[in-house]
Amino acid sequence: MGQRLSKIYTRTGDQGETGLADGRRVSKDHPRIEAMGEVDSLNSQLGLLLAELDLQLPACPGLAELRQVLAPCQHRLFDLGGELAMPAYQAVQDAHTAQLEQAIDRWNAELGPLENFILPGGSRLIAQAHVCRCSARSAERRCQQLNSLEPLRPTLLAYLNRLSDLLFVAARLIARRQQVSEVLWQEASQPQ
Repeated sequence: MGQRLSKIYTRTGDQGETGLADGRRVSKDHPRIEAMGEVDSLNSQLGLLLAELDLQLPACPGLAELRQVLAPCQHRLFDLGGELAMPAYQAVQDAHTAQLEQAIDRWNAELGPLENFILPGGSRLIAQAHVCRCSARSAERRCQQLNSLEPLRPTLLAYLNRLSDLLFVAARLIARRQQVSEVLWQEASQPQ
């Protein structure tokens, strides 16, 4: 691909604007930049989840499948960010969303029905999967906000929506494969 960054700082953003790949300059709080930032944040959180998975693999080889499914998601999120930066660029496809759905269906079959509300926790790895899920929802909201101003391809929005679903199911599967009890929500008792 060649050299991408010849210089890390350019000073062109010091006044609160940044450049898009198509040459436009926009405010750093423009909805497109907000959406790009949330997708980047999600990608970083997912990177942390993958690093935590790697640390746990020797003790729990059953987590390898999660890593195989989640690692490509980092690349698709980078593609998605590229689409936000370069609206004419199209990399994320419906087939990528279908792959997430297949993993969700496969994992849900192993887990069985959810009978209680669960809370993020039980292990560091489970909690990080939930952090990623929340970050995916935030990225989806920012993209929906942008979509109301500048329409995005429905494929991007569907991918983020399904990714958050996948991360929820991944958190549950991690608990199962680590043999850690999920933290079940307990309704507040009524004061007497």
